Amino acid sequence: MASLTKSDLLRFGAVAIITGLGTLALVGQTPAAGAFTAQQSASGRAAYTANCAACHQADLSGRAEAPQLAGANFKTAWGARTAGALVAYIQASMPPGSPGSLGAETYANLAAFILESNGASPGNQTLTASSDASIRTIATGQMPPAGQMFLPGVSGPVTMQPIAGAVAKGLTVTGEVKNYGPVTDQMLLKPDPADWLMIRRNYQAWSYSPSTQISTQSVKGLSLVWAWAMNEGGWNEPTPIVHNGIMYLANTGNIVQALDAKTGELIWENRLGNDPVPLNVATRSLGIYGDKVFLATTDARLIALDARTGRVAWETVIADRKKGYQNSSGPIIIHGKVVEGLGGCERYKEDGCFISAYDPETGKQLWKFQTVAREGDPGGDSWGKLPNLLRAGGDTWITGSYDPDLNLTYWGVAQPKPWVRASRGAGASDKALYTSATLALNPDDGKLAWYYQHVAGESLDLDEVYERVLVDVGDQKLSFNIGKVGILWKLDRKTGKFLNYKQTVFQNVFDQLDEKTGEPRYRSDILEAKPGQWIQACPSTEGGHNWQAMSYHPGTQQLIIPLSQCCQEMNGRVVEFKAGSGGTSADRRFSEMPGSNGNVGKLAAYDVKTMKEMWSIQQRAPFLTAVLSTAGGVAFVGDLNRVFKAVDVKTGAILWQTRLATSVQGFPVSFSVGGKQYIAVSTGLGGGSPRQVPLTIAPDVHHPLSGNMIYVFALPDSK
Repeated sequence: MASLTKSDLLRFGAVAIITGLGTLALVGQTPAAGAFTAQQSASGRAAYTANCAACHQADLSGRAEAPQLAGANFKTAWGARTAGALVAYIQASMPPGSPGSLGAETYANLAAFILESNGASPGNQTLTASSDASIRTIATGQMPPAGQMFLPGVSGPVTMQPIAGAVAKGLTVTGEVKNYGPVTDQMLLKPDPADWLMIRRNYQAWSYSPSTQISTQSVKGLSLVWAWAMNEGGWNEPTPIVHNGIMYLANTGNIVQALDAKTGELIWENRLGNDPVPLNVATRSLGIYGDKVFLATTDARLIALDARTGRVAWETVIADRKKGYQNSSGPIIIHGKVVEGLGGCERYKEDGCFISAYDPETGKQLWKFQTVAREGDPGGDSWGKLPNLLRAGGDTWITGSYDPDLNLTYWGVAQPKPWVRASRGAGASDKALYTSATLALNPDDGKLAWYYQHVAGESLDLDEVYERVLVDVGDQKLSFNIGKVGILWKLDRKTGKFLNYKQTVFQNVFDQLDEKTGEPRYRSDILEAKPGQWIQACPSTEGGHNWQAMSYHPGTQQLIIPLSQCCQEMNGRVVEFKAGSGGTSADRRFSEMPGSNGNVGKLAAYDVKTMKEMWSIQQRAPFLTAVLSTAGGVAFVGDLNRVFKAVDVKTGAILWQTRLATSVQGFPVSFSVGGKQYIAVSTGLGGGSPRQVPLTIAPDVHHPLSGNMIYVFALPDSK
C-alpha cells in the first residue's frame, strides 16, 4: 500500500481533501464501463469534500443520518435506478441547508465521483440528470476498506495521511485566568447561583436558574452586552460553562476558549481537533472539576485542560475513531469521576457502545458499562440470534443526570440500528436491550441498579436518549423523560417502576399503551414492514422531542418542553451483514402533522403531579434551543426563525423577544458577575433531523447559512 504525497493529491485534483478527515486510498479492481467523464469525477471529488464529506465522511462511509455512498449498501439502494436519477436526487436534497444551490454541473460531477467510488469507470459520455444508464450495470458496488476510497488512474491501495500544517493546532491564544478557584464536589452538589457548572446547570438536569434579577417585570429591559463570533462550520449547539466570572466555551472543531464572562474578552484558546472542518457532530457541553476543564471530542477522545491556561493536562482515547465512534455531549463529574457517554455506534463492529468513567487527574478508565447487551450476558438473548458484530446502536449521546441521595446516575439510551426492524434481521425477538431505555447506574462502579425499556425493538428512529429530569414531589422521587414519539414518561427513580405518561403531540405509531406497565404496542403494519416498503408515522425523526432540553421550574412545578410537530414515511433498506456496514439504512419523506395547521414548533408546560398541559405556544418555526427557566418567573427559548424570546412560566405569554443573526440553537444559560445577572445563548447551523425536517415542510422559514456566535444579554445598570 503506497502513500499519497501532497503533490500526488494536487495531481489528482484533490485540493479539498486536505482536511485531516482521515486516510483515503484506492482499492484496485476492474470496473465496468461508466457514463461520465474522468474530469467530471475529478471535479466531483473536490466538490464532495467541500460540501458532503463532513456528513458522509471523506471515504463515503456515512455517519448517523448520512447514509453510506460506497459499497454494497449503496448498490442495494440505488442499483435498480439510473445515474440520472442519482444526479436529480442529489440536486433536490443537498446540501441540507440549501438544496439545489451548487448548480447542475456540480451535482452531475458529484454523482460521477460517487459512481467511480463504487467501481464505475469513466468514459467519453458526459453525465447529466437525463442519463438512463442503470447504476447496477456501471458500478460494482464494492466497498473500499475503512478510511479508503477509489481514485482514478491509480492501481492498488493508496493511503493519504493528513497534511501537517493544514490548520492551526494547540494553544493559538495564550493567557491565564486570574484568581481561579477549583471546582469542588460540594459546588457541583449545590451550585452557586452565579455559576453554570454543567449542562442543564444541576445534577437533576433542571435547566433552571435560581436568580431573580431578570423577572417578568424587568425582562423587557434586556439588551445585548456583548457577542462573540464562534468557529464556523459543523453543528453549533453549545452550553457555555461559567465559573467565577469566566466563560468556558466549546466551539465546533474541538476548539475550547476561555472568555471574560462580563466583557467577552478572550483569555485563551486551544484548538484540539483533528479536523479543520468538523464532522456532523455537535459538542454540547464541557465538564469542569478541580483545576481542569474536560472536553469529550467529536472523535471520541477525552481531554483535560488546565482551566487557568488551557494547556493539555492529559488525553485519553475513549473509543477508536476509525470505527466511527464519536462524542457529542460532555461529561458529568460525580464523586471525582468523569462519566461520559458515547456515540457513533451505528456501524457493525464487534465492540459495542458503552458509558464509562475516568480519573480526573490521570484519564485512566475506571469502569465501563455496555449499553448493548452482549451474547451470553444478561439481556443478551433480547437481540435474538444476532452475533455481537450485528448489534448496533445503543448510543448515549446526551449527558446523564444524578441523584446524590440515591447515588444513581440516569442515562437515556438511543435506538438499535439500523432504524427499521426488518433491516436488522433479529426477527420477532428483536427487543434489543438496553436500547430506548432509561438506565440507573451506580457512579462508583458502573453497576446497573435498574433499567426501564420504554420501547422494545424501536423501529422508526423515534428513540428515548434525551435528558432525565429528576424531581421530588412529596415523598416521591421521580424521573421524567420524553423522546421523539412525544410521550412524557414518569418513573419512580428508586425502582424504575412506570407511574404515568402524557402524550404531548399527535402520534400514531402505537395503537395501545398499557396503563399499568407503560408498555407500548406498535401498529401491526410497522411490525410487519419489509425492506423497501414505505411506512407512514407521526411524529418524524425530528420528534416530538429531540436534544433541545426541557426545563423544570420548581416554583410552578412545571416541565416546560420544546416540541416539534411533523410526520414522516420511512423505507428501510436491505443491509449487508458484515463489519463496517449497518448504519441508519432508511429513506424518509416528511410532511406536516395533522391538526398542526402548519406549525412545526410547540412550547408547552406540564404539571409534574397531574401531567396536565397547562399552556402551549405553537408557531411555524421549530424551537432549536433548550429551555432555560428562572426564579424570576421567566423561561427563555430560541428558534429556527432567529428569534430568542422570554415567556411567562405561568401562562406562556411572550414578555420579550429579539432577532439574532441566524437560527438560535444551543443551551441558554444564566450567570452573574459582580451581582449582575446575564443571559447567554448561541446561534448556529448544522444538525440532523431538527434541521432537515423543517427544511422540507417549512421552507419559508429563512436564515443565513453562517453565523455561529454567542450572545450575552443583561438589564441596564441602575442609575
